[in-house]
Amino acid sequence: MAERFEAGFAVAAAVVLVASVGAAVAAPGGPPDGRAALELDRSVPDEYDFPAPSEALGPAGEGTASVDGRQYDSLRAAVDAAEPGDTVRVDGHVEGPVTVDTPNVTVAGASPDDAVVSGDETGDVLTVAADGVTVRDVWVRNAGYSTADEDAAVWVNGADATVADARVTDTTFGVWVDGVPDARIENTTIVGRDGVERRSDRGNGIQLWRATDARVLDNRVTDARDGVYFSWSSGVRAGGNELWDLRYGVHYMYSDRNRLANNTAFGNDVGYALMVSDDLEIVDNVAFDNRGTSGHGVLLKEVDHSTVAGNDLVGNENGVFVYNSVDDAIADNLVLANDVGVHLTAGSVRERGHGNSFVRNGDAMKAVVGERVAWNDSDRGNYWSDARPVDVDHDGVSEVRYQATGALDRLTRSRPATEVFASSPAFDAVRLAGRSVPLAETPGVVDHHPLAAPAHDDWRQYYE
Repeated sequence: MAERFEAGFAVAAAVVLVASVGAAVAAPGGPPDGRAALELDRSVPDEYDFPAPSEALGPAGEGTASVDGRQYDSLRAAVDAAEPGDTVRVDGHVEGPVTVDTPNVTVAGASPDDAVVSGDETGDVLTVAADGVTVRDVWVRNAGYSTADEDAAVWVNGADATVADARVTDTTFGVWVDGVPDARIENTTIVGRDGVERRSDRGNGIQLWRATDARVLDNRVTDARDGVYFSWSSGVRAGGNELWDLRYGVHYMYSDRNRLANNTAFGNDVGYALMVSDDLEIVDNVAFDNRGTSGHGVLLKEVDHSTVAGNDLVGNENGVFVYNSVDDAIADNLVLANDVGVHLTAGSVRERGHGNSFVRNGDAMKAVVGERVAWNDSDRGNYWSDARPVDVDHDGVSEVRYQATGALDRLTRSRPATEVFASSPAFDAVRLAGRSVPLAETPGVVDHHPLAAPAHDDWRQYYE
């Protein structure tokens, strides 16, 4: 009965209000127009498409490897001869697979263009089976095709291993860290197989399985299933990575107490997919133009006691999608030109949202919740570009509350046929009135202290 009254009252109010305020409902920030003008203010590669090793290197097997100046005709022979502390230097194009089972050995070349390790397209190419091993400045390629067998270019099964300044291509899984602590993967480019059409048939660029205290820094990952996949891994710091043309840029499953900072995920189905994990820090990242099957910049699914703060969430279908998650802080993010800024559903009613700038989104907020939810701390809320702030005392906070969701949102959810009128002047008029003076106290999100100006004054950089 209450719902029928609410819906009827909303439509009736629209008829009354449209004549007086229907022409004045355009938000100062404007609609999410100009998406074609959106661009990252940084160099964004279209693709890393490396050719086969140069003719000067010859086919696999014509290169050499050396230890302490002694040259071997295969990488396997050199690795077997190495002792702890030795460096195996790779020159040219050598054959894998090879296993390093002596601790504290370094396998290195002059650069990935000059030192290539090629597998035979079955199994793993380079296996690290001892502690303290470093793989640096080499190109590892041609792993097997099997996801069931977890074929990887570099398989890490030793603690305190490092893969740095390397290149990994033509592989199912790129670098797999298998239940060992203190791995470091740095400044490495990983390209999967775009010829494998279904992403579910590809592996992940960097796979962390029960990997504690790893560091994943300044890598570039594309054409895999997920860029960085966390499974039962904790204490991991991942930063400075670029992740594109993937299913999920970063994917957490059952992985607590991790920090993800200063990464860029663009052109994926989902930028950062956080699932069934606790105590995550997702800070100062960019999620741009993630508009695939799911289309989320940040997905929180059964993620509690976590922080999503200081991120730029731009041009995605949903800036943030929150499903069955509680006690998270969603704060100080730029939420710009998404179809929906934040979508709350499945009981996500204890999220703390403040300091966010909602600018030029199609809908700033969709809240499929059964109660009224406040998105503000004690005296500071968020900026909403379609609000009408009234800042009498010039403290930067409006004296008029803002209701991000209300009667019409509930009406269109319960009666989808009314969605055809969602952009009409009548509906706009009701929204304008209801956001400041509620037509009815309905479930949804309300900001009691909306900001009078964006907390992010650099949002226009995405239109330059």
